[in-house]
Amino acid sequence: MSIEIKVSKRPISYKIAMNFLNNRVEEIKKNKKKGELLWILEHPLTYTAGIRSNKNEILDEKIKLIKTNRGGKITLHNPGQKIIYFVLNLNKRKKDIRKLISIIEDSIIEFLKINNIKAHRDKKNIGIWVKEKKIAAVGFRVSKWIAYHGCSINIKNDLKKYLKILPCGLNNQNVTSVLNEKGKIIKNIDKILIKIFLKKLKKI
Repeated sequence: MSIEIKVSKRPISYKIAMNFLNNRVEEIKKNKKKGELLWILEHPLTYTAGIRSNKNEILDEKIKLIKTNRGGKITLHNPGQKIIYFVLNLNKRKKDIRKLISIIEDSIIEFLKINNIKAHRDKKNIGIWVKEKKIAAVGFRVSKWIAYHGCSINIKNDLKKYLKILPCGLNNQNVTSVLNEKGKIIKNIDKILIKIFLKKLKKI
């Protein structure tokens, strides 16, 4: 199945990205020619609140919080964190949300393995972990079997920004990044991520 690949080199505001995703979802619903999407980008410093968030997760009331319709709680996006957004038409795939989440998680784990980082799932908390620290978050929304939003992977972002919130309702000390774990970053990250995700998505 054909997926449009989009890679943005400059940071994209969260609101602009959401408008783009929402428009693509509506276009697919109306059976227009626009197809599925895989979009890699970064956001400027942004705090977002998912549909399961609550005020107790905000530790600094001065932060600007954007409410979003994705699953999950409060999280952070900032430069150095890779965002991978998807718009996937499950009407033409398998209507299996758990399978989709599993595929996204497997893809992140494989990417981290290339970086010589051993990562794993957590039975209680969605996302990907290195020992006891979270390195990637996953959050999707589904409308008429069109799945959108996606995942974020901490590559070399400023982890101190997490101190203003309880990310995903968890201890804000329990976050890490590729740079934090390895002290260096591999090249061609976007190309590697695209290759892994396209390969894994064939399973759904």
